[in-house]
Amino acid sequence: MNGRITATLLATTTLLATTALLASGAAMAETKTIYIGMNGGDMEKAFTEHVFPAFEKANDVKVVVVPGTSSEILAKATAAKDNPQMHVIFLDDGVMVRAIGMGLCQKTEPDPVLDELYPAARIKDDMATGVTLGLTGLGYNTKMFQEEGWAAPTSWMDLADPKFEGKVVFQSLSSSTYGLHGFLMVNRIQGGTEANVEPGFGKWAETIGPNVLEYIPSSAKLSEMVQTGEAAIFPLTPTAIAGMQNKGIPVAYAQPKEGGVLLMVTQCVVAGNTEPALAQKLAHYLLSAQAQDPALQYGGQIPSNSKVAGATPEAAKMLTEFRGYLEHAIVLDWDQINAHRPEWNDRWNRTVER
Repeated sequence: MNGRITATLLATTTLLATTALLASGAAMAETKTIYIGMNGGDMEKAFTEHVFPAFEKANDVKVVVVPGTSSEILAKATAAKDNPQMHVIFLDDGVMVRAIGMGLCQKTEPDPVLDELYPAARIKDDMATGVTLGLTGLGYNTKMFQEEGWAAPTSWMDLADPKFEGKVVFQSLSSSTYGLHGFLMVNRIQGGTEANVEPGFGKWAETIGPNVLEYIPSSAKLSEMVQTGEAAIFPLTPTAIAGMQNKGIPVAYAQPKEGGVLLMVTQCVVAGNTEPALAQKLAHYLLSAQAQDPALQYGGQIPSNSKVAGATPEAAKMLTEFRGYLEHAIVLDWDQINAHRPEWNDRWNRTVER
């Protein structure tokens, strides 16, 4: 009798354990993973900690960041075009135009949130959308400027001021959007356009060139170069400046009188991805005020959604300042730029950074 009871209890226990294991496995199987390619660092931290969790909870999904620069994310997406590993990608606006032309994106499906965006944030008939807005203007070393008694910069051509000899740090045109923007603004001031960069290249050696201490491939070194007193002035965005200020680095942003260059971080749903419905849902969510408010508050990411007001006085102040800058923003012709960028890169590397 005891043996039969023991056997029955054992069988029941085994059945319950097996059922629980299967239920657990089924639950785990239901939690899908969405991979999003985007910048690492401060942006990844802000989105991972304050933006993605609400979407993950509402949709029983895990959002995993594949970190990298726009060029790196584009390269990964291109290599996996026939078998996409990412579902949504973030790219700088100019790089995104290339991605669309390469067939890497599928159109953002209609949704009311699209009508809340600033018009410039809807790209190529909604093949991509702006998530955060930026402007490339001038950053400067406030400690150095104060010590030298210099007034804050007011023009792109301040980069050519003789007092900054050996103290201009400029990002490389061939590898940095900031460097490209800075060059194209100098080119415009010298009489050029995106279709004609001869004035910029022709005048560089007698204007900005003599003042440049170093051409850097990205902005990663700028914080160190400001702190060591090497960098006085450089192209940068208000968002990047705010990030440096939060770390105690003595910098400020100056809006050039000729205008800052509009710089959007844009997103697209990857064509042929394995979870198209969820990817579209994530893309729509990232355009919403619900997502963009915490991105502004915790990451200094300027919203593309016009309904965002700023949840804190600091966020609201940052937003008000940026909207003032946006009134005079310069929008570049990315079709012209992308058509000629390889030859510009080659010319820059041969004649400027040689």
